Amino acid sequence: MSSQSPTDRGRAPRVWFITGASTGFGRALTEAVLAAGDCAAATARDPDAIGDLGRGATTRVRTIELDVTDRARAREAVEEAVETFGRIDVLVNNAGFGLLGALEELSEEQLRSQFETNVFGVLNVTRAVLPQLRRQRSGHIVQMSSVGGVRANPGHSIYAATKFAVEGMSEGLAQEVSHLGIRVTLVEPGPFRTDFAGRSMTYAEPIDDYAEIVDPMRERFRKMDGTQAGDPKLAAAAIIKAVGDPDPPLRLALGRHALTTIRSQLEGRLRELDTWETVGAGTDYT
Repeated sequence: MSSQSPTDRGRAPRVWFITGASTGFGRALTEAVLAAGDCAAATARDPDAIGDLGRGATTRVRTIELDVTDRARAREAVEEAVETFGRIDVLVNNAGFGLLGALEELSEEQLRSQFETNVFGVLNVTRAVLPQLRRQRSGHIVQMSSVGGVRANPGHSIYAATKFAVEGMSEGLAQEVSHLGIRVTLVEPGPFRTDFAGRSMTYAEPIDDYAEIVDPMRERFRKMDGTQAGDPKLAAAAIIKAVGDPDPPLRLALGRHALTTIRSQLEGRLRELDTWETVGAGTDYT
């Protein structure tokens, strides 16, 4: 990344509002935007976990306590950011967690908690920021999705459901707000060296009948923790590059694994569409 600040490159610093800034992508991105000379409203459930982010950039960072499942608090956090910086240029909905277990293995509490954070948390913050972006007639919403938002794996049915929901919502939202100068980008990472496979992963209570299907996934995630190929700092740089592009992508796949997996999934869907085209086409009135 260039050592020049945004001001040096002829533009005013952007203001980023980032959820889940204590670890992983959220922390890497917050550190990267500050290093680039931008401003950040960094949020987390535990404000002590992000207190160090302000060191050396005290006028360009505001740390804010935020549990994204609290709709009222989301509005308050956005107001705090606007009071501090006067605007919000980029929202990054990063807060979320993983959940591994077959559909039947999951408890009702686990299922609902996953949706409350990964879907309704995204909705809470997005809806809180949109009035500000509309007033500005500008802004960029970055939704941290996943390769799991394109292809579901066994043991990840509900996690994938939350990411598929964010993908559909964001694709529609992008069309609703483009005329207002607001852009939307879905980021679809593969395995990156964050806490996702470790501290941020929740596991269901196993049922023996699913062991041969789900146990390999459990073992895979436990083994990959700390050895993933993806570098969060390089992911942060890629996101900043996409946000700065005059024609940003709706979807940005990160990492070779994501690119290979998503391409294979889309090609497979096209083959299936072609195979069943005659049957599907034959259901229209003639």
